[in-house]
Amino acid sequence: MTNINKTRFLVRPDKKIRLSDYNPADTSLMPDKDKVKNEIQKDLETMADLQDRFYAEHERALLIVLQGMDTSGKDGTIKHVMKGVNPLGSSAFSFKAPTGEELDHDFLWRFERAMPRRGHIGVFNRSHYEDVLIVRVHQLVPEKVWKARYDQINRFEQLAAELGTVILKFFLHISKEEHQRRLEARLINPRKNWKFSLADVQERALWDDYQKAYEDALSKCSTKAAPWYIVPADHKWFRDWMVATAIVDTLKSLKPKYPAPRTDLAQVRIK
Repeated sequence: MTNINKTRFLVRPDKKIRLSDYNPADTSLMPDKDKVKNEIQKDLETMADLQDRFYAEHERALLIVLQGMDTSGKDGTIKHVMKGVNPLGSSAFSFKAPTGEELDHDFLWRFERAMPRRGHIGVFNRSHYEDVLIVRVHQLVPEKVWKARYDQINRFEQLAAELGTVILKFFLHISKEEHQRRLEARLINPRKNWKFSLADVQERALWDDYQKAYEDALSKCSTKAAPWYIVPADHKWFRDWMVATAIVDTLKSLKPKYPAPRTDLAQVRIK
């Protein structure tokens, strides 16, 4: 199995990256598409076993953050990769524009409330990074406000890590050409019509601005405590494999163990 933690797709702390240096169609880590199905199945089985131990151990939590342009595959990744975990020990949150009570608090408040509990794996479909992405691109707050958020996010994630939450962040990197194909598929395929939104087309016009915003977020907020992975996402099968493998690698590194029984089982007799 490829160790994702040692590949060029892991953004090193304090490294300034350019997304143009990363090919969204790159499958070099796993070029054999025919082999991927079996590899993912093995990963899902391993993930299920590790999650069972992780849940029983009940000492740490795992947060998985998924970010990317519309159509990059955040929903698909959750559907295909997270089916390897027990719903009793997992959660998934999809964050939209803040409203009501959320707007009356600081930008991190709603994300703090959704953090996974000990023994649980949580997934954020979009996250606190929207507050240095869409907020920046659409100038929803002054520049000095969103610029301060990089450090605030790093401190938030560092504290979460110190208190027992392991954090993995995946940027699903697709090309502008693939983005167009997927938007067009939503127009053509009746089963995907419901996904289409004119807002996605309007956001596409801001593609370059979003790329710059993502470059800064990845460069400034990839830390040892909460690393970013750049996932080539033009090929859905490769995207799913890479995310699944990274999750399994991380769970393995934690070496979760079943806790010792609370009583001496050798003395127990059931009549």
